Amino acid sequence: MSQLAHTAAQRFEQIFGHAPTGVWAAPGRVNLIGEHTDYNGGLCLPIALPQRTYAAAGPRDDDIVRVASLDFDEQAEVSLDDVAPGVPGGWLGYVAGTIWALRERGFAVHGLDLATTSDVPIGAGLSSSAAIEGAAGGAASGLFNLGLLDSDASRVTLVDACRRAENHIVGAPTGGLDQTASLRCLPRHALLIDFGHDARVRQIPFDVAAHGLRLLVIDTRAKHALVDGQYAARRANCEQAARELGVDLLGRITSEQLPDALSRLSDQTLRRRVRHVVTEIARTRQCCDALEHGDFQQVGELFNQSHASLRDDYEVSSPELDLAVAAARGAGALGARMTGGGFGGSAIALVPVAALDAVKRAVADAYLAREWTPAHVFAVHAAGPADRVAVHEAQLVE
Repeated sequence: MSQLAHTAAQRFEQIFGHAPTGVWAAPGRVNLIGEHTDYNGGLCLPIALPQRTYAAAGPRDDDIVRVASLDFDEQAEVSLDDVAPGVPGGWLGYVAGTIWALRERGFAVHGLDLATTSDVPIGAGLSSSAAIEGAAGGAASGLFNLGLLDSDASRVTLVDACRRAENHIVGAPTGGLDQTASLRCLPRHALLIDFGHDARVRQIPFDVAAHGLRLLVIDTRAKHALVDGQYAARRANCEQAARELGVDLLGRITSEQLPDALSRLSDQTLRRRVRHVVTEIARTRQCCDALEHGDFQQVGELFNQSHASLRDDYEVSSPELDLAVAAARGAGALGARMTGGGFGGSAIALVPVAALDAVKRAVADAYLAREWTPAHVFAVHAAGPADRVAVHEAQLVE
């Protein structure tokens, strides 16, 4: 059992006075390619991270959701009857919003006590929010016998509840990529998600270690937040462009149709947004083909193209991300790109094992030269989805 799971279980007992029923965990995610395409009905290709959020949980006989965040050293509670857009605020909204969404779907859920801790970096664009939603939702499923982690099909229902929490309670208009990855990814695979066709999925092999490579995450320490308006502005751009082009989603536009679509838009900003979405979907398809054929040189080149599109056409990169990407490429990475919503957060780099130290040094030196806060650089692998963590009763006692 993870030390963090053990810590969550012990602290639950200390705070709430009794042992938890169990501990549930959900991972963060990193998106390999397919950025800002989920809410446009396109393709995304995330992996689940080994880093995850742990929630020790026990049921209550009322409708109070009471949460102790070990990482923030805070406790907060709210009645499910009081949950509404913007209420509760802060991190409690992700937890209570998920339980609220399950109740809205007709599930017989009540209050619960949670003690949470996590090693998913917050504000790094690695979906710490989906991790806490998945852990809370998994706990509710287990405590109230909902069976939502029992099959991939049932996990889709929990994905929807977590997404609704973020959209309606927290107020971040995310498209479902993060929650789908956290709840449905498999070890040593990336998950191709088609948001244009009911979020159907296909598992794509992604075992870079077997090919002498590593996937590095470069957390720039430039914090991003999807509720600050920029994410919503990009989504609004896309919705406006779709209306002008007479389609429900920009993902319906094919590469062949792109030149005509661009010619029909008079606004240059909308042209850039559409060009990114359509070309990014095409790159995601090409990346899947390359992975299935073991062509990691092509994967790296697609990473590079994706970053340029996000920087120039979608305009969601940042100086910190651009510098990290350039430094990694210059030191031997096959490819690098920003990942996640952008405006800070993290980049990823596909790196031969022999170049790992050089890439890490190059990023560190580049940040030092700018007198920026050092980036946090670490290797990750494709891990498994949210689930219950085995906790033995003896381990709950100091």
